[in-house]
Amino acid sequence: MIGWAKCSVACLAVAVVAAAPVIRAEEGMWTFDNPPLKQLAAKYNFHPTQEWLDHLRLSSVRLNDGGSGSFVSPDGLLLTNHHVARGQLQKNSTAEHDYLLNGFYAATPDQEMKSPDLEINVLVGMQDVTARVQGAAKGIADAAKALKAREAEVAAITKESKDKTGLRSDVVTFYNGGEYWLYQYKVYTDVRLVFAPEEQAAFFGGDPDNFTYPRYDLDMALFRVYENGKPLHTDSYLKWSAKGAAPGELIFISGHPGSSSRQDTMAQLLVERDVVEPAVTEYLKRRIAAAQAYAAQGPEQARQVGSTIFGLKNSLKVYIGREEALADKNLIAKKQSEEDDFRKKVAANPEWEKEYGGAWDTIAKAEELVKPEFRYQIYRRTDSRLFTIALLLVQYAAEIKKPDGERLPQFHDANLQSLKFQLLSPAPISSGSEKLFMKTAVSLGEEKLGKDDAYVQAVLHGGPVDATVDSLVDGTKLGDVAVRKELMDGGEAAIAASTDPMIVAARRVDPIVRESQRKIRDTISSVLTPAGEKLGKARFLVYGKNAYPDATFTLRLSYGTVEGYPYNGTIAPPFTTFYGLYDRADSFSDKAPFNLTPKEEAGLGKLNLSTPLDFVSTGDIIGGNSGSPVVNREGELVGLIFDGNIESLAGDFVYDGTKNRAVAVHSAGMIEGLRKLYGADKLADELEGKK
Repeated sequence: MIGWAKCSVACLAVAVVAAAPVIRAEEGMWTFDNPPLKQLAAKYNFHPTQEWLDHLRLSSVRLNDGGSGSFVSPDGLLLTNHHVARGQLQKNSTAEHDYLLNGFYAATPDQEMKSPDLEINVLVGMQDVTARVQGAAKGIADAAKALKAREAEVAAITKESKDKTGLRSDVVTFYNGGEYWLYQYKVYTDVRLVFAPEEQAAFFGGDPDNFTYPRYDLDMALFRVYENGKPLHTDSYLKWSAKGAAPGELIFISGHPGSSSRQDTMAQLLVERDVVEPAVTEYLKRRIAAAQAYAAQGPEQARQVGSTIFGLKNSLKVYIGREEALADKNLIAKKQSEEDDFRKKVAANPEWEKEYGGAWDTIAKAEELVKPEFRYQIYRRTDSRLFTIALLLVQYAAEIKKPDGERLPQFHDANLQSLKFQLLSPAPISSGSEKLFMKTAVSLGEEKLGKDDAYVQAVLHGGPVDATVDSLVDGTKLGDVAVRKELMDGGEAAIAASTDPMIVAARRVDPIVRESQRKIRDTISSVLTPAGEKLGKARFLVYGKNAYPDATFTLRLSYGTVEGYPYNGTIAPPFTTFYGLYDRADSFSDKAPFNLTPKEEAGLGKLNLSTPLDFVSTGDIIGGNSGSPVVNREGELVGLIFDGNIESLAGDFVYDGTKNRAVAVHSAGMIEGLRKLYGADKLADELEGKK
């Protein structure tokens, strides 16, 4: 804290206010320990109480499939997006029962469908552990040893918490290492599907409409969480607003944005632009082309890879948007100006400059090491679930016998419950799609890295790609959960004795993966971590906590207003209606992906077509926020986040409130659809508290 001690409290207060970063009122993904109370009071005269914040936090959930959600009834009913639930729908589907195509509704509790491997996390505790983590490396000059000391302390903190509370315990990094927090989660793994519309209703307009607005999607799904074999009873749930969000209304979004790069240095952003984005874009295009060719072979093949294609195309649109954003000279100039301002403020204080001024150059040098290393990170892969299982089993056997603090991070005691839950998932694995994904990935690795690459050689063991992959997939028994459990329980002896071809290949690959991880940890992460901590500390000294941390797939609070925006030479409306759905379908002659479902065609005369369906707000979101509840001042649910507009794709780096918009399903539209299209009155009654 050098620099603070030599300034009076009054002096510091003036300095912080004067140096506060320019943040638009609606900008920010705020942690619940540091909500934007001053901004809300100044612009909206709204003063959320701690009780209000706690209730929203405990009603919000994180889904390990990569999205957000919320409890919406006292009996464990959980609302999220159809596209967040998509993975579980896919895993439960068969050629005879395609729940993505036809949807699903459990009219009675006994019909609710168990999810094979969905984990739900509820944030119940938060503790600042910055002093412990940063203090663990104090006085250690060797960067690699200092990083190991930090990692060992993180493992100790999470183990202590897990042993004491039984809760999932994660240490999360904020402000580039300026803060470390222990987050404690209540975990639920008995999660059953109650309702999902057809994919076409949830994703009307398909990829052309993805990341655009106006939209006409019923992108919702409902699960029920069970505990000890019974529906979870909870007082922490969001009451449903029948009228939903209104134009100009103040709203809040509680969700788990995945990751953002708004506090990255210019050196990091330029590597992202010049190295990461082009490589990831090419990789995604190759995978999409291969998956689409496989899907063209027949309906069953299309079903097997449908969710993969959906996810890959979504990711491709994101990365193209990121690449275009970083190619924008105005955006780069803005980020450069922000960094220049930050550096000048640090340089103006000799003590700050001495302690923190070199961090930018240190990061820039480390980023030069990232450039050649990144190609190994993206092209050394198999994209095979079976091979991933094999490698995890091999590593588990080796790591579990070590002291907790010396293990690879994913094998710390605090993480084992979730790891085993995924490893022993009963979800079916298609041999056809496994072969497709693995052949595509290994062929690309061979092309980009060469046949002599150590990883490629370890996988292929001298054989051609197609024949080798066929033999691995056809010969493995790892699709059987009982076989996985036997290997897990048998430890190193069982792994060493196994003749399963996937395990044998994983044993060859493991030392190469470990060496790659060691190299990155010792030469790059060990440099970036302390340099990032320095910038985090400097940021606090210069700006205080008026700034919010970058996203880390942890719970955040955003806010804004329901508001349209200028686009395409006109103005986008704040909300759309069912009228618009039918008009858009008719405008495209009901041709895919703008076609109506049979239920929508039959429901035309039943619906109140003026009911709002989707809406936009100025709330600050990114990927991971999908499924986040949108609430009003009273804490009532008024909407469900499912997308951002095309302008928001630059939101990983900057927020522009004039055109960034969060797209949500309207609470009134969800009820209208449940009652009039799906005959799910009982479910709608539960949501509206009428049961």
